[in-house]
Amino acid sequence: MIISSTNNGTQYQSEVEVLLETVSSNQLIVWNDDVNTFDWVIGTLVEVCGHSFEQAEQCSLLIHFQGKYAVKEGMFEDLKPMCEAILDRGINATLEEVVA
Repeated sequence: MIISSTNNGTQYQSEVEVLLETVSSNQLIVWNDDVNTFDWVIGTLVEVCGHSFEQAEQCSLLIHFQGKYAVKEGMFEDLKPMCEAILDRGINATLEEVVA
């Protein structure tokens, strides 16, 4: 897109790029339950999501006290295999699109 403007009688044109496509972001949500232990959830987040032990521990506390927590954000294609791996370990997880 070309924009024309004037400044103190001097006319100039500049080219501006316009964003035509937006990339949606998604969140990997892990849900609290009364079955899985803190150690199991922490180990899963370390192995599946690549979290440090401390980060996984904080996430597990947030999951426990809030009922759910977004443990990872990114593109659907990247998060889907992580969600499936968490589900395979018996932990409830979902993917949710972030609405801007």
